[in-house]
Amino acid sequence: MKLNTPLFDWENWREIGVTLARNKTRTFMTAFGIFWGTAMLAMLLGGASGLEAMLRYNFNGFATNTAVMFAERTTMSHNGYNKGTSWNLTTIDAENIRRGIPELKAVSANESFSATVAYRTLHDDCTIIGADSEYPKVFEPIVYSGRFINAGDDVTDRKVCVIGKNVADKLFGAESPIGKFITIRGIYFKIVGVTGQTSEISIGGRLDESVVIPMNLFRRAFNMGNNVGALMIVAPDGTAPSDFRERLQHIITLTHPPVSQDDTNAMFFMDVSEQFKMVDNLFLGITLLALFVGVGTLMAGVIGVGNIMWVIVKERTQEIGIRRAIGAKPRDIITQVLSEGVVLTLVAGLAGITFAAIVLYVVAQITVRPDGTILAFQLSFSTAIKILLAFVVLGTAAGFIPAWRAMKIKPIEALNDEV
Repeated sequence: MKLNTPLFDWENWREIGVTLARNKTRTFMTAFGIFWGTAMLAMLLGGASGLEAMLRYNFNGFATNTAVMFAERTTMSHNGYNKGTSWNLTTIDAENIRRGIPELKAVSANESFSATVAYRTLHDDCTIIGADSEYPKVFEPIVYSGRFINAGDDVTDRKVCVIGKNVADKLFGAESPIGKFITIRGIYFKIVGVTGQTSEISIGGRLDESVVIPMNLFRRAFNMGNNVGALMIVAPDGTAPSDFRERLQHIITLTHPPVSQDDTNAMFFMDVSEQFKMVDNLFLGITLLALFVGVGTLMAGVIGVGNIMWVIVKERTQEIGIRRAIGAKPRDIITQVLSEGVVLTLVAGLAGITFAAIVLYVVAQITVRPDGTILAFQLSFSTAIKILLAFVVLGTAAGFIPAWRAMKIKPIEALNDEV
């Protein structure tokens, strides 16, 4: 046996295996603690990442820096109008906002109603949405075929429409609907596109279940006037929609006498970016909780390694004394004891990370989205290595005190020790 190079000695590693196998139950329980600690930490981190991806997937295609505005009853008397007066947002408001706040990335008016859509003898009840050319800047549609509504459609009053994928499937089946005509309340519209959305957010209706018509044509064809159900704005990068609320209130009250500049409750204003901040904070908390639980489990495994090293040193006191007597150097004893802790930690840690990776892979396959998107229920290679290194380093540190005690054993005292 080469006592001077125990780290690279095959006999030394064989001895480590024999030592750990001497008490199988104790070794197994300690290894299981390390295994479960690495698996728990890896699964918690990967699971938190996957849950965040799952929630964010629901917002795909929706501009996160958006605000939605609805008209509410007034809560203050103004210009001779009583408190509680009804009023409506209009397409004129949208134009005034575009001119008054040109830095906004988008201002889109939206209106909708439910109706029956017909193609030959087939019918489907769906939502009819009136949308302008800036609508895709708020909701980025999935265009399965054809195109979406554009500015030219609005300007020229083309009697065109875009139908949702589910509507197309019900009315046309496998047949392409592009270029064909549908009727809504007796009016014919030419289909120029089939669309849908990934976002779970819907204002007026989901695109998959709707028919979209240019806003100007929508208002005239169905005698809707200038009133709109909602206005949506997208703020510039680096700003929040709420930063523009006072200016928006001022512009809108100029053309709506019942509404006072101070009556902020007369207009429902939802800053969607605030909801995204809440989501960010939520998942920051989940990640911190995962780290707390995982680190707690990790420390339990590390303490187990330290305990088993103490027991091993105690059981091998006489053996260590004999080694010292025949010339083993202190570093040889320390390396021997630490090697046993490192091997136990490394093998159990690798098994834990492998188990976690398999579990996360199965969860990722189960949660695949309808469009084939695989959510981030996975553990990156760098994260796995960091977890493993943390366990090995801490496990080695936990075994250092028992190793130091073994190195301090005097041969004469060891030989007289009774195990």
